[in-house]
Amino acid sequence: MTRLLFILSFLLCCSISQAQDSIPITEDPPKITAIKYTEKDIQIDSGTVETKHFEKNFKKKYTDKEFIYEYKAPEKNWWDHFKHWLARLIFNLFNFSSVKTSLNFVVILFRIIAVLVVIVLIYFIAKALTKQEGRWIFGKNANKKTLFYSDAEKNIHLLDFEKLIRESIEAGERRIAIRYYYLWLLKVMAQNNYIEWDIEKTNSDYLYELYNPAHKEEFTYLSYLYNYIWYGEFEIDDVTFRKTENRFKKALKTFGNG
Repeated sequence: MTRLLFILSFLLCCSISQAQDSIPITEDPPKITAIKYTEKDIQIDSGTVETKHFEKNFKKKYTDKEFIYEYKAPEKNWWDHFKHWLARLIFNLFNFSSVKTSLNFVVILFRIIAVLVVIVLIYFIAKALTKQEGRWIFGKNANKKTLFYSDAEKNIHLLDFEKLIRESIEAGERRIAIRYYYLWLLKVMAQNNYIEWDIEKTNSDYLYELYNPAHKEEFTYLSYLYNYIWYGEFEIDDVTFRKTENRFKKALKTFGNG
């Protein structure tokens, strides 16, 4: 049995050796020759090239925060330094929890002060424009020189115009004195049945109710003086005031005698 296996192994090796000897040997592959180009083979681009330039100040288009890739802390000005100095001072005096908390307090404090300054400025501007010494805010004059004008119009039959005019002149309020003279004249005209008093009526309405041409002429001129002085909102000198006052006193006598 062993002998048989030896013979078979020998025959197998011989067959493999013959198979290897039968494989043909190939030749070396052919070499590729280099491709040569000449100037005739070069194509020249004859197209025109348009030169492009950046617009002037083109960088301004890219200043938005989307184009800022590196954040830089803004430089502190003198106001920022002052706020931080005050915040540190308050922090040391009042024992705030942190300097940041103290800084927030300083910011709020400055805002409150700014609002108060604006309110005060508005008050003084309005006071200068109206020349009413702030009574439109406080409801009455601090010195209580005169009544409200609307109250005077509603109560002309109850007011002592001589006293009011005297107090107005002593206070240097000539325009208010002329107004009181005008209301006093309407009171006298109504008491003597020249007109029917109504707070809604105008000078033209009262003029229409007068029948005497002399009375019409007098009332027309006095209405002109009153409108010129009162609604003109300017101060009148002593000479103009005295002339106007004498004219109103004369009219009061005329309409008071009936």
